[in-house]
Amino acid sequence: MDEVKRIKQLKKERNAIILAHNYQRGEVQDIADFVGDSFGLSQKAVDSGAETIVFCGVDFMAESAAILNPEKTVLMPETSAQCPMAAMITPASLKLEKKKYPDAAVVCYVNTPASVKAESDICCTSANAIKVVNALPENEIIFVPDRNLALFVSAHTTKKIIPWNGYCPTHHLILPGDILLEKEEHPDAQILVHPECRPDVVSLADQVLSTAGMLKYAKQSGSREFIIGTELGLLHRLRKENPDKIFIPGSKYAVCPNMKMNTLGSIIRALENNEHIIKIPEDIRIKAKKSLDRMLEVGRGD
Repeated sequence: MDEVKRIKQLKKERNAIILAHNYQRGEVQDIADFVGDSFGLSQKAVDSGAETIVFCGVDFMAESAAILNPEKTVLMPETSAQCPMAAMITPASLKLEKKKYPDAAVVCYVNTPASVKAESDICCTSANAIKVVNALPENEIIFVPDRNLALFVSAHTTKKIIPWNGYCPTHHLILPGDILLEKEEHPDAQILVHPECRPDVVSLADQVLSTAGMLKYAKQSGSREFIIGTELGLLHRLRKENPDKIFIPGSKYAVCPNMKMNTLGSIIRALENNEHIIKIPEDIRIKAKKSLDRMLEVGRGD
């Protein structure tokens, strides 16, 4: 039996769904029940009747699914698939920062561990970060952990943003020169970049968008060519959904090795062996869920 057939068989046996982030390998995206951005996928899990959720992404994404679905089994095929940016902040370091700015609200990007979400006032995504910050009554905002997203937000608010010095190593590999070289070769192409990119890359963009925002924009736009400034995995879905349009990577080096760890083989092992179960201590889960619920009250933003 080939891998795809085996996965379909195991899904039925386990009453499972497979969620795959937009940056996953093409074959993993193709076998998934839902492909999307991290938080959108966790919400899909809530709405499904599945008992088991196989989350093909990185650690904080599987944690978010577990926070929102405490009664379901959340499996992470590759526990080594860690998010480097999420690892750049800890609850202890955030507590120290909060002491420095006692009047500030803490906005944490969804790309954080559950324990950091539990120490934050509200969560945000790349799509709704501006909306979340502007909805808060506080005028000072500690924004963690992505400095680039914090700087992007600071350009769209009158509030004082105190950025944490974290970043996405993959988006950091996209350089202005890469984008400009592609623009020279494709002068009619629109430049779409993720707000996790460096500010000098963001300044070159026609549109600064989340992965979900890029998918929506590319589909609706009358343009035929796009230079995409994000992790290369998104191009698989962009090309699949828009076969008549051309998508050029902003940088051929924008590959997240951790996102690419999940394979069809590791999905099979996860379903066969019930591995690896993601569990969040209940006290942390309840606090982290509050920051996610508060974000949902503000709205997704894409």
